[in-house]
Amino acid sequence: MKTLMSAAALTVAAIGAQAQEAVPCDWQARADAIVEPWSEYSRTYANGDVRLALLDTVEPAAAAFHILILSPPYDEIGARQCRTLGLGGGMGFSGVTFDALDAAYDPSVGLIFTLPVASFDGSTGDFLESNLLFTLNQATGQIDAWLD
Repeated sequence: MKTLMSAAALTVAAIGAQAQEAVPCDWQARADAIVEPWSEYSRTYANGDVRLALLDTVEPAAAAFHILILSPPYDEIGARQCRTLGLGGGMGFSGVTFDALDAAYDPSVGLIFTLPVASFDGSTGDFLESNLLFTLNQATGQIDAWLD
């Protein structure tokens, strides 16, 4: 498994524990932040209606990785919602093992994704490995996320 880790992660100041959050696309969702090669760091689901891609914003070095989520619902002109998923407060993850991304579907919940991630613990200087779990309800656009 290929794990991407930020090179200068140990030099970044402490990042407090924050809740994972999916927010409307902003500066993190720039096209030049999609990790290359795009074919290895992007996946589609639900007959192509849902796309996930790994983003590397470079800075902050210990929290540079975000997940791009393009999904229904569609707006009045036919565009999908665009969200980025990170630790919270604009911070991303220290590392993401994108090739281990797993997906399932439960009609009562929607799409369910599991993805190994790492986050930097500024109080110890260590990287904490965990699984990011998130659900996507295509009817409402609701995305819920947590670390396991």
